[in-house]
Amino acid sequence: MGLLDGKVAVITGAGNGIGRAYAHAFAKEGAKVVVNDLGGTRDGQGGDDAAAQKVVDEIKAGGGEAVANFDSVATMDGGKRIVQTAVDTFGHIDILVNNAGILRDRTLAKMTEEEWDAVVAVHLKGTFSCTQAAFVAMRDRGEGGRIINTSSLSGLIGNFGQANYGAAKAGVAGFTRVVAFEGQRHNIYCNAIAPVAFTRMTEDLPMMAGDDSASQQLGPEWIAPTAVFLASELAGDMSGKIFGVAGGKIFEYRIMETAGVVKDEPWTPQQIAAELPQIMAL
Repeated sequence: MGLLDGKVAVITGAGNGIGRAYAHAFAKEGAKVVVNDLGGTRDGQGGDDAAAQKVVDEIKAGGGEAVANFDSVATMDGGKRIVQTAVDTFGHIDILVNNAGILRDRTLAKMTEEEWDAVVAVHLKGTFSCTQAAFVAMRDRGEGGRIINTSSLSGLIGNFGQANYGAAKAGVAGFTRVVAFEGQRHNIYCNAIAPVAFTRMTEDLPMMAGDDSASQQLGPEWIAPTAVFLASELAGDMSGKIFGVAGGKIFEYRIMETAGVVKDEPWTPQQIAAELPQIMAL
């Protein structure tokens, strides 16, 4: 018995890297998988059916069930078609993993509008387009579902040269919490993973470059078990959580509020300066 027997999962950006590892892990646990990938370059240019179809062929060769989809997540129609592929092929959708992404790194002063828009369209709008379609299908079916989004250290902590990517991933984190609230009444649970992994997306980033061990210690296979957990009944009714995964380390990202300081009248800037250590104290 697999953890995902009888479940239908849609995984975006599943032709390479973390998405490919997710697709194989889900299939191994018994899920029927829609392998979505536009097949573009790392910066989102072009398209090629080969990447998604290769993963489908690998899953089928291993005895699993899978179908390819080549739509872009960056349009509302694309998101609908991706989810509809699951419904048309397997009858319904139980799980959505929003994993598709591109990079167009540039410092803030040099970033173009097109570089900003392209990254936000794939990461943030793409998460919305697929989630809305999946949420409606899950709600209307009445048997709940699980949605797993992809945030990032760049959005939760920050990273030089990634204003577009960081803003999009911070948006995904906020979006995850909202979907978790709205999904409660329908037994639709939404969580996110913020992975640190060595893939074609990250292989030349400063934190990865020059580290010969990164490909082994931070490979996509380290991330996949967390996605399987969140997609399975093992996660129970947990929702709105964001888990960081970096190699063998798993942790939770949290937004924390300090106790703060209360006054009975409006503050002056000078009072804020004087009380700042206490205002910020945990």
